Amino acid sequence: MENNEFEKPESSDFISEAIAEDLKNGRFDHVHTRFPPEPNGWLHIGHAKAISVDFTMAQKFGGKCNLRFDDTNPEKEDMSYVEAIKRDIKWLGYDWEDREYYASDYYEYLYELAVKLIKKGKAYVDDLSDEEIRVYRGTAVPDKNNITYTPPGKDSPYRNRSVEENLDLFARMRAGEFPDGSKTLRAKIDMAHPNLVMRDPVMYRIRRMPHYRVGNAWCIYPMYDFQHPLSDAKEGITHSLCSLEYEIHRPLYEWFIRECEVFPSRQIEFARLNITRTVLSKRWLLQLVNEKRVAGWDDPRMPTLAGLRRRGYTPEAIRDFMSRIGIAKTDSMVDIALLEHCLREDLNKRANRVMAVLKPLKLIIENWPEDKVEELDAVNNPEDPNAGTRKVHFTRELWIEQDDFQEVPPPKYFRLFPGNSVRLRYGYIVTCTGFDKDPVTGQITAVRCTYDPETRGGNAQDNRKVKGTIHWVSVKHAIPIEVRLYDYLFAVERPMDVPPGGSFLDNLNPNSLEVIPNAYGEPCLADTKAEDKFQFERIGYFVRDPDNAGTKPVFNKTVGLRDTWAKIEKKTQGQ
Repeated sequence: MENNEFEKPESSDFISEAIAEDLKNGRFDHVHTRFPPEPNGWLHIGHAKAISVDFTMAQKFGGKCNLRFDDTNPEKEDMSYVEAIKRDIKWLGYDWEDREYYASDYYEYLYELAVKLIKKGKAYVDDLSDEEIRVYRGTAVPDKNNITYTPPGKDSPYRNRSVEENLDLFARMRAGEFPDGSKTLRAKIDMAHPNLVMRDPVMYRIRRMPHYRVGNAWCIYPMYDFQHPLSDAKEGITHSLCSLEYEIHRPLYEWFIRECEVFPSRQIEFARLNITRTVLSKRWLLQLVNEKRVAGWDDPRMPTLAGLRRRGYTPEAIRDFMSRIGIAKTDSMVDIALLEHCLREDLNKRANRVMAVLKPLKLIIENWPEDKVEELDAVNNPEDPNAGTRKVHFTRELWIEQDDFQEVPPPKYFRLFPGNSVRLRYGYIVTCTGFDKDPVTGQITAVRCTYDPETRGGNAQDNRKVKGTIHWVSVKHAIPIEVRLYDYLFAVERPMDVPPGGSFLDNLNPNSLEVIPNAYGEPCLADTKAEDKFQFERIGYFVRDPDNAGTKPVFNKTVGLRDTWAKIEKKTQGQ
């Protein structure tokens, strides 16, 4: 990544302080981090925080960051996930250069370390089933004062097998002599340890399942807690940065490194990202995909990086969001409004303005000549002087939004109604003279008005006050488009807060997608490509979708113009 890609944070954080102390006291003389995804799903915005921490810490201290796929679970992993993960990391703006690794490349190395532990009397082959292992391990229970404690577990009857027998059985496990699930290799630590993770954890299990990279070469696979620290050590990772749920696993991480006598990588945990109205777990996201609650991993309602990208999010906005929330030691919930605020700030600078009408109503300018076409100058982006201007066609018949006309207006309604005047954006002031109504349905079919020729550009020479300004497109020149209005996927702030027997699926928002098949936009929208971003004036920010609806281009709503976070901030500062 380029050095100018990020600004170094003005204030330090506890991870930076820990790394600086390690360098100062000589624990390490360099910094080497890694981002270690499991290729069993697509990355979501929670992973973006981990990616940001891993890569920026390495950059901050002049070090390197690896990309390593922790692929030790053949049942759930796939090369398509690998490619999606790589694509998303690059889209975010990070580069692992030539340091792309796979835990599956380390299988022989890991096997030899397991043999080493057996020879040291620190590992044994167990015949207990998974359920029996759980029972023997024990569980935390509340005592009479409702204080949780963990009674000692019970040793497996196979725990004291000889080194020779364990070596023989482990070799035969690898050779495929035993059925799936019939034996495991376990670390020999302490069945009375207060941390359940340390009670003789499983290191290997038998699984006759083809691996997406190594095929059928192995029928035993290492467990994550065994593989992860030793893969870190093999790569010379100085600082293994991970989310807070791995804090309880740190003693085991350190035990494997110490007993295997390998490079002493250090694990440091930080708070994971939690955002309102969102679930950030691959398990739950996979359920949404498999049950077709969404249209795939890249559905614009999904918090996956691919979904956010298709929604119109920018890498810059996501990175800005990550820098604002910082790095903490305790979990907290971040308001999604802050993420949207970062997005608006970025899109406001980069998105050209266009006019589009989502729910069209015909406006007929009765004193405009039938065939006259006038070209008006429209500003592409008032935030970017270099964006220039474009021409928009003004004609007798225009499309306006249905909401911009009321037969009987409510109080403080400043748009079109009989006798009222409004500005047409970039055009003229028009005054409503009447409307056409379907005699059967009572639906308004057209609005009629006259224009003032002296008000080109929207300014009245007599200085009369016109409070309303509305957008429009020429009926003759506008192109048909499909617009997809996306809302939050969940209707509540905390989707996982459900009553007993409930499901997070109960909190899905039934109105998270509205498809508008017959909208109209300026002609320039016909020449757009996927991921081109615009502000539809007075409506919000939109992005061109990779799909077409027949011959119509499709535009996804990214975010509205209203900024609730800016209001929250202003109110807080005012207090």
